[in-house]
Amino acid sequence: MRRTPRSRRARKPLARPQVVAHRGSSHETAEHTLAAYVKALDEGADALECDVRLTADGHLVCVHDRDLRRTAATPGLVSTMNLAELDELDFASWKSPWADLDDEAPDRTAQDGKVLTLRKLLETVADYDRYVEMAIETKHPTRYGGLVERRLVETLGDFGWDRAGSPARVMSFSLNAVNRVRKLAPDLAVVILVEKAHHWPVLRPVVGDDWIIGPGIKELRDHPGLGRHLVKEGREIHVWTVNTADDLQICLDLGVTAVISDRPGYMLELLGG
Repeated sequence: MRRTPRSRRARKPLARPQVVAHRGSSHETAEHTLAAYVKALDEGADALECDVRLTADGHLVCVHDRDLRRTAATPGLVSTMNLAELDELDFASWKSPWADLDDEAPDRTAQDGKVLTLRKLLETVADYDRYVEMAIETKHPTRYGGLVERRLVETLGDFGWDRAGSPARVMSFSLNAVNRVRKLAPDLAVVILVEKAHHWPVLRPVVGDDWIIGPGIKELRDHPGLGRHLVKEGREIHVWTVNTADDLQICLDLGVTAVISDRPGYMLELLGG
């Protein structure tokens, strides 16, 4: 069933880079939890970034790693588990293992530590009282291949966000994944993520003219020529993961349109609001 989106204010052009909360406000709060995203919204983030993986029973969940050792203290794989099984795990305690002994630690509800579905995150954004965008990364390789992008576009379609003017964009390091999204939703904005500077000459001939380019800040710092080439070609640039004043300045000098940060509140403070 297609969701009827509530009335939303149109995006206003920004005189600064868009600040995108990387996995939520993940510097201080456990990544990909609802609490991390609510904190990012409270801090004023312009957009939220998430990674998505497909569960064994076909749900898209916001989890970065293929296995759950780091964030849920279990050797299980996301792709082999049902949503109900994932829902029994704690995805928050790893970030603050001594929180129960800290009298000054903020109270944490059981929901804060639950696995977050993409649908729940999209509902949170759709119902928020200001315009917020979404940057959704599909993770590859995965046993489900192109089914991830198909399920993602279907889910965005339930919100009316699979077409021109959508507040959502889809990102991936996988060229095949981005091409699949463009075939399924030709008017949806896409970002090809660039892990290494020397990958760009190979990617350049095969990416679409209107694709956004997403280099890592380390590559821009270590290989200044990459940024200069992208600017010269008139590419829109979204940079990950920008957490310091020095790295933000690199982005400002290049005129990038979005910075993806674990510290959205701090970035906004540096940018003046």
